[in-house]
Amino acid sequence: MDLPIVVGVDGSGPSLRAVDWAADEAALRGAQLRLVYASLWDRYEGALLAQELDRPKEEVMAQDVVGTARLRAERRRPGVPVGTDVVGEEPEEALVRESRGALAVVLGCRGRGGVTEALLGSVSLTVAGRAHCPVIVLRGSHDNRAGAAPRGPVVLGVGEKPTVSAAARFAAEEAVLRRVPLEAVRAWRHPAHATTAHSLFAGEPARFEEQRAAEAVEEALADVPAGLEVTRRAVEGHARDVLVAASHEAGLLVVGARHRHGPFGLHLGRVVHGVLHHAACPVAVVPEAS
Repeated sequence: MDLPIVVGVDGSGPSLRAVDWAADEAALRGAQLRLVYASLWDRYEGALLAQELDRPKEEVMAQDVVGTARLRAERRRPGVPVGTDVVGEEPEEALVRESRGALAVVLGCRGRGGVTEALLGSVSLTVAGRAHCPVIVLRGSHDNRAGAAPRGPVVLGVGEKPTVSAAARFAAEEAVLRRVPLEAVRAWRHPAHATTAHSLFAGEPARFEEQRAAEAVEEALADVPAGLEVTRRAVEGHARDVLVAASHEAGLLVVGARHRHGPFGLHLGRVVHGVLHHAACPVAVVPEAS
């Protein structure tokens, strides 16, 4: 059975732009689109969609939300099959469940900084931390860069375990589909101490760390398809800062995430959490095997 690309919709501007991005992605992959509205409330308590429909917001119902999103997707990509569903439960729970049978889950992200971002990004953060498939969160300038059309390289953040990963495979696949280069980036730090046990780099700990980062990048790219243009970068700095900087020229930033248990259940690591809040382009969070 062909798996769909799932979009969480709620009638907001960012969620409608997520529909645009997902429709483009579905067209690239020859996949169907599934639009899901999940809420414990019957009505959408917002103004933007009500304005588009020229009706009081109290009269805008869940079916209007998914109907408007479906029309938008069909207009953007007429050849992509579109299905819809309305679920009476918390969106986090519904979308995590949907992720079990999806190619990817696509989410809009409202707010750009401060308390607004922290509150309105809670669904995205929860789903990205618990999903069973890649989750794409539309960071950056949604109006200008919402589409999945090529607008820059696909950037892969090479993580702590650089063996060929689900994130690396997903990033290479996206680069091939978009016909853009793949840029693999690994951050490294100057060691706190000026000595190392490695005789070849004795007295040169920074060089040793940079070489280790370069080797990690090569290891992550072991299964990259032949013919794909690849750029390899080992950059000194905090991983979050390095990846956020790379995102300014990227069409998509791909990071791997292992589900971690904390005092409040599953959550994302600091680097992934950081890029989800600060990246300048869409971010794909790809679950890795523990």
